[in-house]
Amino acid sequence: MLAVSERQLRSWQKQGFVPESEFFGFSDLLALKTLKKLRDLHIAPVKIRQAIVSLRRILTDVDQPLAQLRITVEGRHLAVHVSGDKMEPISGQLLFDFDAKEMEKLRAFPGKRESGSGASEAQNQNSEYWFQRGLALEEAGAPVAEAADAYRRAIEANPCASGALVNLGTISFRMRKLREAEEYYLRAVKSDPDYPLAHFNLGNLFDEQGRAEEARGYYLAAIRLNPRYADAYFNLALLCERNNEILRAIGYWQTYLKLDSSSSWARAAKKQLERLKRTVRSK
Repeated sequence: MLAVSERQLRSWQKQGFVPESEFFGFSDLLALKTLKKLRDLHIAPVKIRQAIVSLRRILTDVDQPLAQLRITVEGRHLAVHVSGDKMEPISGQLLFDFDAKEMEKLRAFPGKRESGSGASEAQNQNSEYWFQRGLALEEAGAPVAEAADAYRRAIEANPCASGALVNLGTISFRMRKLREAEEYYLRAVKSDPDYPLAHFNLGNLFDEQGRAEEARGYYLAAIRLNPRYADAYFNLALLCERNNEILRAIGYWQTYLKLDSSSSWARAAKKQLERLKRTVRSK
């Protein structure tokens, strides 16, 4: 998936950069992606370790800097993006960076956001304005607090603004405020039960917490609402593998590959599928 050798992965595990586990959650994949980028830019592990220690000390609500923060390289030095600027790791405020694929998910404001909300047309328009404002702030690399404030304004204008609720949940999830993230996601599902992304994100949250059956239920709900939801099939396949449900995992991998046959994630899915097929044949 990330073109990282097993040897390199084990080395990072021994250094404490990622957990020693055979399975990785979404946060672990973000950390690995950052580590690979820093390795490719020839940043020494000792510098990475120093940056992690400093960031955890300064940013007390950050426990996974490699996954939660945007870390780049300026010359031979590490930098953290803070308030639109590049700061040394020993100073600054928390800032998140969303990639293009995730931004497309976040901007998918659900079509039924107005139904049953009791909000007037003016309130709905005001809510939409603040939702789009929040997206624009995130894309511009503004401080996360500014984007979160815009989403809260959207919810104040329309408490059933499911898109804003989901995006606030995602911000909380990245900050490891999991209980808060769960509350936002559940409110989004209640406001719009037909919003696949809200169900999918709840599945991710519960999966991260080891609440496998709850995660499974929400992944399946996302698929019922959108039968072509490739990411939900991908995560279901991983969940079934962890539960040793090999045949189910094979089925989900096969469905995923029908929907996505060419991305880097598809290459990883093909490897997993072949490995499971070999396991079944050997029994």
